[in-house]
Amino acid sequence: MTDPISDYLTRVRNAIKARHRIVEIPASNIKKEITKVLFDKGYIQNYKFEDSQVQGTIKIALKYDPVTKMSAIVQLQRISKPGLRKYTGVANMPRVLNGLGVAIVSTPKGVMTDKEARALNVGGEVLCYVY
Repeated sequence: MTDPISDYLTRVRNAIKARHRIVEIPASNIKKEITKVLFDKGYIQNYKFEDSQVQGTIKIALKYDPVTKMSAIVQLQRISKPGLRKYTGVANMPRVLNGLGVAIVSTPKGVMTDKEARALNVGGEVLCYVY
């Protein structure tokens, strides 16, 4: 696998389309940080890190609206890829859907949303857009 973050996003996307409640993903530190950001912003219901195996897994409970059965995540879009990295400074930090969505950014101060990066005045690699 050449792009583990893209694999992570694709597994979540496929689980949402299949209306699964829980999705299991092989763990890594960057995936754990992305999961924490998704939980903090209310896009997933819960998560659990299991380190029973060599690599470990991340179990994510997906969030759906109880009435309409729509997912909290409408779209996950990978931005920075291994073949073409996308870095941005704080002045050019992207805004997703005029602030309704979030851009997940990997900065020297950790993985965070675009709004948090603007508040801390740091730039970094734009990993993905979530809305």
